[in-house]
Amino acid sequence: MAKVPVAKKALAPLAVAAVLKGDAGPAGVASLVKGKDGVALKLALTGLPAGAHAVHLHTRGVCEVPAFTSAGGHLNPAGHQHGRDNPMGAHMGDLPNITVGADGKADVTLPLPFAEAELLNAMFDKDGAAVVVHAAPDDYKSDPTGNAGGRIACGVWMRG
Repeated sequence: MAKVPVAKKALAPLAVAAVLKGDAGPAGVASLVKGKDGVALKLALTGLPAGAHAVHLHTRGVCEVPAFTSAGGHLNPAGHQHGRDNPMGAHMGDLPNITVGADGKADVTLPLPFAEAELLNAMFDKDGAAVVVHAAPDDYKSDPTGNAGGRIACGVWMRG
């Protein structure tokens, strides 16, 4: 009897966030996934302004429109200063910038330099966490926010 190939089951994401724009319209989905090289953030976004934008993990799982200030500051359990280029170390929530195309879409995967347990423990504390897209790119050094401008999209993380 011949063996029939069986498709491998896709792994469920570790966490998922439905992302909203400031007008409360949908902006896409963010997912934390486990890959062969560790944890990665997958973003499938639409309806955003073209250009470079900062993406950060924020301390509270609350996304109140239109300004999303309810999401708090950057996720920072180690008490570091802001910026991937800061010699004092970066916030856990400091992620690479993304580029949104002229069509308003961004479909990117960002590898994250954190152990899965460390990241999930920080994100799923008593008040949760959010993913936030900012109006401008992060300069990777200015404390506390990287001069990234206002918050234009936000999603509350839910366990996958």
